[in-house]
Formats: sequence, structure tokens, C-alpha cells
Amino acid sequence: MPIRLQTPLPGPRSRELMALRERFVARGPFHATPVFAARAQGALIEDVDGNTLIDFASGIGVVNAGHAPPSVVKAASEQAGRILHAGFNVTPYEGYVRLAERLAAVVPCAGPRKTLLVNSGAEAVENAVKIARAATGRPRVVCFEHGFHGRTYMAMTLTAKEKPYKEGFGPFCAEVTRVPFPYCYRWPGTSDPERVAQECFAAMTAAIAPEKTAAVIIEPVLGEGGFVPAPAAFLKKLRAYCSEHGIVLVADEIQSGFGRTGTLFACEQLDVEPDLMTLAKGLAGGLPLAAVVGRAELMDAPVVGGIGGTYGGNPVACAAALAVLDLFQDGSLLKRARVIGEILTVALEAWKQRFPRIGDARGLGPMRALELVRDRASKEPDKEAASGLARWCWEHGLVVLTAGTFGNVIRLLVPLCITDEDLAEGLAVMAAGLAQR
Repeated sequence: MPIRLQTPLPGPRSRELMALRERFVARGPFHATPVFAARAQGALIEDVDGNTLIDFASGIGVVNAGHAPPSVVKAASEQAGRILHAGFNVTPYEGYVRLAERLAAVVPCAGPRKTLLVNSGAEAVENAVKIARAATGRPRVVCFEHGFHGRTYMAMTLTAKEKPYKEGFGPFCAEVTRVPFPYCYRWPGTSDPERVAQECFAAMTAAIAPEKTAAVIIEPVLGEGGFVPAPAAFLKKLRAYCSEHGIVLVADEIQSGFGRTGTLFACEQLDVEPDLMTLAKGLAGGLPLAAVVGRAELMDAPVVGGIGGTYGGNPVACAAALAVLDLFQDGSLLKRARVIGEILTVALEAWKQRFPRIGDARGLGPMRALELVRDRASKEPDKEAASGLARWCWEHGLVVLTAGTFGNVIRLLVPLCITDEDLAEGLAVMAAGLAQR
């Protein structure tokens, strides 16, 4: 049994460190658990009190290949011994170019492709907007309800949820239009994907002035918004609309990328080719790295010096990312991701039949979620049940995350290297917690 609890959680050392955190760290950063990690390997985390927990969060979808894969650690360590930092804008280095080449080869965008490396998902979103505006000469950006794109000002403006992400931070960026997302479970009058796609597309196009629109940015699978896949029919209509009007279609795969949905990118399963993609999280296995990748003629629109940054494409992070791509392109990790997706789908669907608090069980591949409601008929969100389940889980040695516009979703971001035994034990903890709701 991987879960080993030697103290009640949080243990004494975690409580001591939390007191220091409250004294010296700004209150803004949140914690899904009050447990301080000491080390992690694969799908397991050991805390500072010697307790072992199973990780169903992956550092918010970052360690898709697992905690500290030996090949990634080796590549980063060796690179750190050669160059920690040079600044690509000062003295370029091979790792940046090789990673750009690899990413351009694997993203599902049409034609020749180029890459920009930056530090974070939010920074990738900011640069995608800059690139689209430079390429089109238009100001407006269209985003979707329930979407999350980051915490810097344009990214925060594009993010839908007000609290906590925007509270007290206004005014926000201009020239942003928000339109409905095809959230089938909560679409008024129907949950049929084809009908939702049709009605949502009509609502979207009614709100857009295409001649003023530089870009439409969409998460193919909502991340913070609750793991809602966009219907393929909607994405097909959106692709055609953007092509017709010369609008740049940006797929934000920051949370859904790098095997999280069972393919390298969710766009592959949903059969859509964006013009630009924003990538981060799982890209470098735990080191800070993000990218904008897309059609070469768009990526080249900004003038020399118009995009870039001091730390973007750090050599150590690039080395780690190249090792991560090796793990995925071997094929075995993606195969394992699909197996995990099948196991999770069966388990969550069975729970939906068993536990009346579950209004919806959904996702794409191993990117799965449960939406908890007070009543299935009214679909009233039950945030308290979700937070209570998350607490039950960490108290019993399982790390999970909540999500959703209403805070009533439990999302599963299982490391894709997890063993069947660890997965089964974690699911058993969740099932026991659901039985308490």
C-alpha cells in the first residue's frame, strides 16, 4: 500500500512550516493541501513528516510524465553543469533551437511552423495575442465563458472567473469579447453535443465583429473551468469561421497538452488544426517553460525584438523538455495514458450511478472530472461537497484538486506513469469520500 500515514495530516513539521508561510509569504498563493512536500517520485509524494501520499494532481498537470523521471533529471542536471543561463537574446544555444524544431514537428498546425519559448503559460498567452495582432493588424480578441488563460493582465482579462482571479485587480485590458462556451452539461434546453455546438456557434458569431477580430482563443478542454471538452462539431465550425474571416485561431493546450488527454495534444482527438498553440505545464516535466507554436508566417509577424525575454527558453528547462518529448514519442507513455483514461472512465461512470451528488462525469482520456451538485434535477452546484471531498482525500493520503466556475468539480490529473495498484488505491480513497457526502 503506497499510502503510509505516520502522523495525522498535516503533521507537526507541516504545521510548523505553515506558520512560517503565514508569517513570511504573501497570503495570495493558495494551497490545495496543508501538507509540505519533501520529495516525490513517480506518482508518490513524501511529506516533511515522513507520510507518503498518492498524487492525483501532478502539480496542476505539470508532471504528466511523473515526478522526477530519471531521464529528465539526468538531462537537466547535465545541462546545469554546462550552462545555467546565457540569455537566448545574447548568446543563443543549441537546446532552444532543437526544442523549437521538435515542437514545430509535433503540433497539429498546418504548413511550416515556428516556435517562441517563454517562461509560463500566461506569458505564452500574452505573446499569442501580440503575434495575432501583429499579423492581422486588428485589435480584438475573443475568448470564452468558463475559460482560464492565466494571471497576467491580458491573460487575466481573458480568464472568465471573477473571484479569486480578478478580484481587486481592475481595470482590465480593452478589446476583449467573451462568448458562450459549449458546456453541454449546463447548456440551457439540451445537452446534445451537436445541438449545443449549433446554438453556441450562433451565439458566438452574433457577438463578434470579424473585421475587427485578431484572434479567437479557446481551450479545447476547459482546464480550471472544469474539464469540459468542446464538441468536435463546434471546433469544426469555429475553424471554418476563423479561416473565412482571416482570424487567428489559438488553441490553449496549457493544461490539456503533453499526453494529458491520451494523445500528445487534445486537438488531435478533436480533429482541429489551430493557427497557434500555447503550451506550458507538462512541457518541461516540472521546470518553468512555455511556448507559442504555430504557422510560420504568423509567428514571424512581430518585428525583431518585439517578442522574447531574459529567461525564455532557459537551457536547463530546454534540456528537460527535450527529454520529456523523448518519453512521449517513445509511445509507451501515451499508451499508458489511454489505459488510465479507460480505467478512470469506467470508475467515474460507475460512481455516477452510485452517488447522487455526482451530476456529471466527463473528460477526454485520462483528463477526467466529477461535477458535484445538490440535486440532479436542478443541477445546483455543490461547492461544499467538492471541497469536503478534497479534504477527505488529503486527510486519507490522496492529493486531488477542485476546479470549475462554481468550485464544484473534482478534477483528476493523474501522473501518466502511475501503477495500477496506486491508481486503484487512490480511487478507493475517493470512493470512500464520496460515500460520506
